[in-house]
Formats: sequence, structure tokens, C-alpha cells
Amino acid sequence: MRGFLIIGNEAFTEPFNLSDLPGAGRIDVLCRCISQALFLSHSIRKGVEVYLLLLGEPDPPKVMRIKSDELRRMSPDERNVAGHIRKAVGFKISKDWVETNSGIFVARKNLNELLIELSKNYEIYYMREDGKDIRDVVTTMKNPLFILGDHLGVKKREEDLILGFIKSTISVSKFSLMAEQCIAIANYELDRAEIF
Repeated sequence: MRGFLIIGNEAFTEPFNLSDLPGAGRIDVLCRCISQALFLSHSIRKGVEVYLLLLGEPDPPKVMRIKSDELRRMSPDERNVAGHIRKAVGFKISKDWVETNSGIFVARKNLNELLIELSKNYEIYYMREDGKDIRDVVTTMKNPLFILGDHLGVKKREEDLILGFIKSTISVSKFSLMAEQCIAIANYELDRAEIF
């Protein structure tokens, strides 16, 4: 298994206009992250989970989980992915995961609750420019989950919490890349090292 947790600092937590994804708290960024995490040419990766922590208005926090092995009827274009997010945030939710579509789940969990849950199944890595080069550690990874922020990065409050759960801080570049680029590079490095 491999996983990705993307923090959507302003991502809307109620149904939004599919014609204005940037205006919905930059849902467009999250859609591109999902596509880079899950899709290959003409197929979906096996053994991948994507988590979105939605912290925008009006009703945070909400968490989405997408399980590639169970996913149906999603294509990599932003509008299609956004449609699945829009449907999920419209569900009445609790602390327990609710399935909104095949392979897509939603729950009400804060970052601490989510990290406690994820740490049971994953080695957690925080992606930051000043971390260890991923190539120096990739061959030792077992069930890695990578945490990264959206276009705003990760705020200090969330970062302080994350640092208490991680195995290591890692970097895919010394430059500040877009979130979806970081995910694509992480997948490439894991594929190259044959880490599944």
C-alpha cells in the first residue's frame, strides 16, 4: 500500500459550483493531486489510498478517503473528480466512514484523529523542501503515506501536529513544487524502487 494525504486549507466542505473549482477553496488543486496519485495511462493504480482533509467553509473538518482498488466511475479529468468530491461533501456524516460511491468514503475527523488512524497502517512521511532526499530512503519504505499541503502549504499548527507522527521529513526537490508534481515524483520514485 501507498497513500497520500493532502491538506485542503480552504477547500469547501459543502457542495460547490463545478464551473468554478478554484473558487471552491482551490478544489482544482485537490483534483489534480487525486489524478496524479491514482491514474496510469488507461488504468488505475493498485493499492493506493488518497485522503483529503478539507478545512474550508462552512463546516470543517471533513475527510475524504479514496481507495483505488474499489474505485469505479472516476476518470482523471478535473470536472469528473470534482463531481465525486462534491457528492461526498453533501453527505450527512459522523466520525465513522460513510461510503458515497464505490471506493469513496467521507467522515468527520480532525487531523489528529486522522493521523492516529493512519499511523496504524502506514509509515508516515512529511513532504517538505528541506527534508531528506527521497532517493536516500525510498528503498527502506514500507507502506508509505506522504503528507503535503495544497497551494498554501501546511500551516504551522498542522505541521506541529504532523511532526509528532512521522517517520521522516522527505523532499523530492529543493524547489517549491506544486502539490500534484510532488505526488507524481513520489509515485515515480516508488515505482522505480518497486515499492508497492
